[in-house]
Amino acid sequence: MTDAEIVQVQFTADSPEIADSIVRHLLDGRLIACGQRIGPVVSRYWWKGTQETSEEWLVIVKTTATLASAVSDSIGALHPYETPEILIVPVVGGNAAYREWIEAETMIPG
Repeated sequence: MTDAEIVQVQFTADSPEIADSIVRHLLDGRLIACGQRIGPVVSRYWWKGTQETSEEWLVIVKTTATLASAVSDSIGALHPYETPEILIVPVVGGNAAYREWIEAETMIPG
């Protein structure tokens, strides 16, 4: 196993069902090794000139840097928001065995 660059991709959704549906799609496509839904969280933000407050669920998924664009594109295609939060955050360290597990689980067999 190589030492692939690992990233976390995070996004928010306005319902746990939407968040879980996106994570299931990413898992089914072997684009991510795992995903975690946290929340609800309260988000406060500017939207079209007005301050807004929403209850959302934060999702963090783990994948390789090689797959990060495909993960981001898939989230964007499945997400109902006009401008969804999709952030790719590099992982600069961590448990070597866990990092290898992420790489192994995002490899398509065969």
